Amino acid sequence: MVAITIILASLVYLMFQFPNMEIFKPPSFLEITNVYSTNEAGIANYDSRVLLYHHGTEQLENDRLTASFYVNDQKLNSRISTMNGHNFIPTVHIGIQTMGGSGCTGTWWEPGEQIMIDFTDGTFRPGDNIRFEVYQKPSGTLISSYTFTAGNT
Repeated sequence: MVAITIILASLVYLMFQFPNMEIFKPPSFLEITNVYSTNEAGIANYDSRVLLYHHGTEQLENDRLTASFYVNDQKLNSRISTMNGHNFIPTVHIGIQTMGGSGCTGTWWEPGEQIMIDFTDGTFRPGDNIRFEVYQKPSGTLISSYTFTAGNT
């Protein structure tokens, strides 16, 4: 009886030491809906334009958002210090050509709005695993994380 009690107590102790990691998984309401590998004329050039969509329910002040991208679990050297398109223009944004779309044109990124980020050609290839993380400024709190596998579009 003593041995069974010790074993059960040990199991209960271990359950609290190794909680289910799903509890800590960040939400994914800001999503990648497509990664374009062709230019505007339809020619395959690994154009690397990423379309983001706000599937959430609350408006977000886009100037208070910063983003990181990963390709195949390697963080890109690109820098996105704001999701506000107007304020993005004068920032240092290595590896990104442009940002546009209804989600970055005003002060708020509303539910249902999109943002297109045009990375340097060749950043993403079909089959790449792309992770997009969005953080709230100034706290640096991760508010959304989404993973997408690039196709041939």
